[in-house]
Amino acid sequence: MKRQLLTHAVVVLADELRPNLTVLIEGDRIAALDPDHTAGAVEIDLDGQILIPGMIDLHCDALEKDVEPRPGVTFPIDLACAQADRRNAAAGVTTVFHALSFANREFGVRNNQVAAQIGRAIHDWQPHALVDNKFHARFEINDPTAQPILSSLLDEGVIDLISFMDHSPGQGQFRDVESFRRYIASAYKTDDTALDEIIAQKATAALGATARMQQLAAQARHCNITIASHDDDTDAKIAIVGELGATISEFPINLETALVARARGMSTLFGAPNILRGKSQSGNMRALDAVTAGVADCLCSDYSPVALLPAVMKLTELAGISLERAVAFVTRNPARVAGLHDRGEISAGKRADLVAVQRIGNLPHPAQVWSGGRLVLAVSHVDQ
Repeated sequence: MKRQLLTHAVVVLADELRPNLTVLIEGDRIAALDPDHTAGAVEIDLDGQILIPGMIDLHCDALEKDVEPRPGVTFPIDLACAQADRRNAAAGVTTVFHALSFANREFGVRNNQVAAQIGRAIHDWQPHALVDNKFHARFEINDPTAQPILSSLLDEGVIDLISFMDHSPGQGQFRDVESFRRYIASAYKTDDTALDEIIAQKATAALGATARMQQLAAQARHCNITIASHDDDTDAKIAIVGELGATISEFPINLETALVARARGMSTLFGAPNILRGKSQSGNMRALDAVTAGVADCLCSDYSPVALLPAVMKLTELAGISLERAVAFVTRNPARVAGLHDRGEISAGKRADLVAVQRIGNLPHPAQVWSGGRLVLAVSHVDQ
């Protein structure tokens, strides 16, 4: 790749904004900021656009919908991976952890065999990909059949992050049985008989959940894989997952649990759609409240990659924080949490994952995106 010189941008650094800071890209790295020697570099004039690091999405389950856009309707998995890859590039996401659920044929593609196929396909597609695609395996702890499959995938080296989730009614995301029944019936067109069977199976399978979590957590730690916990709602649950080595609390249900997680040294993750909508789809904690209370570390797309950038830009107004602090929720912080020390900041030596942002009306849009120094998105100029 040729040397590229990005000029006339407002550059978002870790702790400050730098108007007209010049960024030199060599190969897949940021070579220098305001370099002295630029001979032979191709200049790209960003004309006052905001330049941020490429966004890092630790939890995105949109790929499941690419594989199964409607209940019972499935697309080829390689086609789904290609589509998701391009959508993330267009959204300014340069590192995405595709979250796939292992839940024993519970909801559509959320079953062990299909999830394993998709997880392997993510890695198979990567040589052709525009952005860095990774595999976040979500283990439904009340599924005894998933453990050996996840263990094999860990041995294969295809899992990049693992999380423990419990979607049993009466705790976590579903505070009571009725909220569970309503969500599953609506989302997956499940009838009452099937719902009764699912609930009964979850109650029976819960008996061995702790042992399954311990085995997989030990293997993940051995493989140096980041561990997360999902929908934490009590101090006791934080204590359990903390002992297992979890370092991320995904979507803590309330402020009290988020505070406990942070006190234990865990990082918290909230959904960008929650910021845009002003509420949780399950009636749980507002992500904005977590930001203003100082207990939020990262934002993820959850189910909508296009939500990340507008949510970040909106935070400067909603939470009264600086742009560089808002951008850190989707760049520097998730890079640190996931152990990706080569990215997440615009500084010399880091991966050249970059997004030039322009405003069209009141909305921010990625105008140009670089992934590992390669220009993977370039749209025609639009008057702002």
